[in-house]
Amino acid sequence: MDAHTRKVYVPMTETGFYILFSLQKPNHGYGVVQTVERLTDGQIRLAPGTMYGSLSKMEKDGLIRFLREEEKRKIYIITELGQEVLELELKRIERLYRTAKEGL
Repeated sequence: MDAHTRKVYVPMTETGFYILFSLQKPNHGYGVVQTVERLTDGQIRLAPGTMYGSLSKMEKDGLIRFLREEEKRKIYIITELGQEVLELELKRIERLYRTAKEGL
């Protein structure tokens, strides 16, 4: 992972995290929106502009890739680089959680 990717994506926004997390299996934009709503019990609702802007940036940066088109929907999947970024973020979240549980 290069310095630019690390600077831009670590720590991740909640939106970025859930998009990458959702794309561990092939999915399209609206499918990601639905997955995020389900995972967060409706707490996070991705607006179309946010969703498609994030997908475009993540694809340009190599975190996800276009897989195929189905019924006019673009299907994406996380790349090896995206998985690496996601794992870094998961470790960061786990560290935060441990710290909070242990207290001062």
